[in-house]
Amino acid sequence: MKWVNTSLLVSGLVAITIPVSAIATSPNWAIAAVSSAASADTVHAATDATLEPTVISQGSVAVDYRIPALQKDFTGSLWLSTWRGQIARINPETGVVQAQITMPDRTISALAQDRVGRIWAGTYSGLVRVDPRSNQVTASNFTLPSNRVLSLLIDTRGFLWVGTDQGLAMVSPDQGLLMTTLRGLSGVSANVMELDNNGHLWVGTLNGLTQVNTASGAEMRVVRNIPGNIVQALTRDAQGNLWVGTPAGLFVVTPDNGQLVRRVGTMVGQNVLSLAMDANQAMWVGTESGLVTLNPYNGEIFGEVLGLPGRQTLAISPETGNKVWVGTREGLGWVSTSTGRGVPHIGFSNPGAL
Repeated sequence: MKWVNTSLLVSGLVAITIPVSAIATSPNWAIAAVSSAASADTVHAATDATLEPTVISQGSVAVDYRIPALQKDFTGSLWLSTWRGQIARINPETGVVQAQITMPDRTISALAQDRVGRIWAGTYSGLVRVDPRSNQVTASNFTLPSNRVLSLLIDTRGFLWVGTDQGLAMVSPDQGLLMTTLRGLSGVSANVMELDNNGHLWVGTLNGLTQVNTASGAEMRVVRNIPGNIVQALTRDAQGNLWVGTPAGLFVVTPDNGQLVRRVGTMVGQNVLSLAMDANQAMWVGTESGLVTLNPYNGEIFGEVLGLPGRQTLAISPETGNKVWVGTREGLGWVSTSTGRGVPHIGFSNPGAL
């Protein structure tokens, strides 16, 4: 029997070391998915009849199971984006699917919720607004620097920032009006976004970080000395520092002066794709090769999460329900806060990867 150290700091608990064989044979791994014959906005009990994934016709196109974005809403539900032409809302406590909404594009790359609860979805053919009360698309086709939307963020004033592969736009969610466009963005592509403690926007680009004044839309600072150059993940810690993930590892930047102050030694050479800080100040780091948790103060890795549907980790949502939800290249999963083990959601995971 092969043993793998999966000790994790999860919600204040340290999970025990577990055998791989025990993970593979655990009868409690799968959680219920919605029946494919059911209406999209009906909540189903977790019965054996609902364990089969919803079948989505893709014609001659190969099914892509990746989950690139997760968004917790004000009601506690979890929204997820897919590359199968849908966004979905689930109960994060049970995994039961509450709604599945068809989008005008197969590729949905980003999600955000505005101040009144509307869900915004960024696709590769533009921006879409969804009313969660009716589960209907209520607006689309906004004028943007490019229709290939990569990231979304609501700022402190309630405006929606839209990151594309050709620059930034700011939209008024209430009026649906384009307020600001920044086409000449340093680094070109707005891959990811985060706010600093002063409410200014930091944008991860193809060539480092760019700080943008959210009031004027003007660039304030450009940081280009980050190893790996391409910023793929960005989050803020309790001290206000920016944690930056690139193909070369994990780094820390001080937003006050834009200085690169730290290289996390344990993550050198890791292709970092997603980041999230939980309420216990543990950093969740999604990489090309898996999901780990680490101590942000000394960089110590607590352990690697096993059992998720895929290793390539694209999105992380801590404190969602009583779990940490994770989007991977092969589908959706969650991490148990009691054992630290990963569990695939059958309805949104590649059957061939389970």
